[in-house]
Amino acid sequence: MTVKYTEDHEWLKIEGDIATVGITVHAQDALGDVVFVDLPAVGNDYAQKEAAAVVESVKAAADVYMPVSGEVIEVNEALRDNPSLANSDPLAAGWFFKVRMSDPTQLDGLMDEAGYAAFSSHP
Repeated sequence: MTVKYTEDHEWLKIEGDIATVGITVHAQDALGDVVFVDLPAVGNDYAQKEAAAVVESVKAAADVYMPVSGEVIEVNEALRDNPSLANSDPLAAGWFFKVRMSDPTQLDGLMDEAGYAAFSSHP
């Protein structure tokens, strides 16, 4: 399984042509306690970098951007019921949605773990 990261602090776990998407530890730390998520509708198509979801915390609201173009095939209903999963387990149980990628070559423009660690450590 390959994991990629965006400059907007989303992570993607890639399995074949399916990417599971969530927000990074850095993003949830910056947001604070997540109190609400607005997830995309299954079946919707999004272009890369298009806002696909919204996460609201006690501090702010932020868009979750589509890291790759594709169709949403599943959303995390558990996250809708318990938004704090985005804080307590952002890299596993706190995932947001799964997308069937329409252009996997877009992954080439995303960061690996080491690249993201260097990127997110700069103020």
